[in-house]
Amino acid sequence: MKVDKTNPWKTLSSEEQYDNAWINVKENKVINPAGNNGIYGVVHFKNKAIGIIPIDENGNTWLVGQYRYALNEYCWEIPMGGGPLEIDILESAKKELKEETGLVANNWENICRIHTSNSATDEEGFIFLAKDLTEGETEFEDTEDIKVWKLPFTEAIVMVMNGKITDAISIAGLLKVEKLIQ
Repeated sequence: MKVDKTNPWKTLSSEEQYDNAWINVKENKVINPAGNNGIYGVVHFKNKAIGIIPIDENGNTWLVGQYRYALNEYCWEIPMGGGPLEIDILESAKKELKEETGLVANNWENICRIHTSNSATDEEGFIFLAKDLTEGETEFEDTEDIKVWKLPFTEAIVMVMNGKITDAISIAGLLKVEKLIQ
């Protein structure tokens, strides 16, 4: 199908509403695709979202559990974190895997690019499959109170399907890996 990819939005002005080390929020005055005046808020992320699915030779994977402040609930998810925009995404993935699980992988495959909430943010995420693993010590940041859980990969898929894993990057990555390893 032929699609016109020209931007139908016109930005009239942009004003910063909030800024911290992780995000910047702007309110834009716009003319929308119908030609009407409006506003559009955009959250700019200062890091790329990096998710990793480690799989060992026995078909196990690792999940990390932590309390997510913004959701006000405890979550299980794949190892992940923010990779600075100026750093190679694979280097960020290696750092996050070691930091959160203690694992070092010798085999890496970038399996997915994802936009987490493209109606309101510009966040771009990347998901890696990590294999040929060596276990070691975690290197948690001071903001992390993480529990690490090694389990069969098939159990992680069951957790996705029964709603026990709700993180979008985790769901996308786990289901993609399930298709890759079938």
